[in-house]
Amino acid sequence: MTNEWEEFKAYTTPVQYVSTRKSDKTYMGRFTLEMILDFYGFSRIFNILARGYLFHDADGNLLKGDPYDRIDRARNAVLAWCSMPDRSKNPKNKVDYRELSADYPELVDEQGKGWYYRHIKAIVKFGWENFDQLNKSLQNKLPGLDSGFAREWKKKVGQLQVPIFARNTKGAWTIRIDDVLSSALEEGPLRTEGYVLPNEIRQKLAALDIPDKLRHYAEDMTAFYYANKQDDCEYVVFPVANFNAFYGSMTFSKRKLPLLPQSVFVREERHGLCRLKVKL
Repeated sequence: MTNEWEEFKAYTTPVQYVSTRKSDKTYMGRFTLEMILDFYGFSRIFNILARGYLFHDADGNLLKGDPYDRIDRARNAVLAWCSMPDRSKNPKNKVDYRELSADYPELVDEQGKGWYYRHIKAIVKFGWENFDQLNKSLQNKLPGLDSGFAREWKKKVGQLQVPIFARNTKGAWTIRIDDVLSSALEEGPLRTEGYVLPNEIRQKLAALDIPDKLRHYAEDMTAFYYANKQDDCEYVVFPVANFNAFYGSMTFSKRKLPLLPQSVFVREERHGLCRLKVKL
């Protein structure tokens, strides 16, 4: 979770739609069913995408010059990733960005099918062709995902583009592309290597009474905390949905996370966000 460039590539390169057993969800990519159905974790996804196109070239190298001059590049990249085909003559909200396919062929094709749209369609196709390999939850949700995804995603892509000071947006998606770009500019380039915990912190972690099967979760959370902690704040935003996706299932948040010592891994829910403080 601390190598942000690897996360960026997970959202922009092809996914392997395979599975060797019901617990193998390789075909989901860096998503969980909860993220897909309830649109969790997209704030971080858009942030990673925007920072990738603001600060890096295709190989992850830092771009020279002022990133403010590349705001349109980042904005168009996010829109291309979100694109879906729409033949409406006078759409209320633009969602089809096929005209960006020449500049962002990895994110959208000439039919307006963006990376995420293609990914969900591929999951559905894989699901129907390998129905017996799916877990019960996805088997039950697959028909609704197949029939309802495009309609719901179209709403979300429209809401993403609502101006910051627009009125009458009650109940809309709280993620807006202007906010995404602002945060991306503030946070800066993606981390292209995993964060290595200092020996002092590792020793303190090793001294904690944590079962061996949970220790790597504790180490990952601690690394994420120190990699993202700002000097003027003792908490960091803790993207639980994205951690679930990193581990390949929601088992982390439902079964593993509650077993870690809460006196050390302090979590707070505020305004729909989870914050984390590690006390070592």
